[in-house]
Amino acid sequence: MKSISKDIIRGNTEMIVLSILNQGDSYGYQVSKTVQELTEGEYILNEATLYTVFRRLEKNNAIQSYWGDETKGSRRKYYKITESGIDQLDANLIEWDYSKKIIDKIIKGKI
Repeated sequence: MKSISKDIIRGNTEMIVLSILNQGDSYGYQVSKTVQELTEGEYILNEATLYTVFRRLEKNNAIQSYWGDETKGSRRKYYKITESGIDQLDANLIEWDYSKKIIDKIIKGKI
């Protein structure tokens, strides 16, 4: 099975996490599972990368964390996107669309 290069994804992990949290609050394992499901197993966001992104986004006030009140199993730390995070996501999506257009022009080589 083919898989996407981690180098291609690396610069976009914040946008990926913000996009998932923009759909609803979630916890680490669920975010990772969602990425794997949406990519049909072609990309797995490893735990170390994911929690590094969570810390960076939280430090920059793009997300907030809170503890869940599960009655079964251990408590989970949930993350939710903030207004600042929504603004960052919007800017990231605009940049992503622009980058795709520029890369397509370079690859196709048409002037």
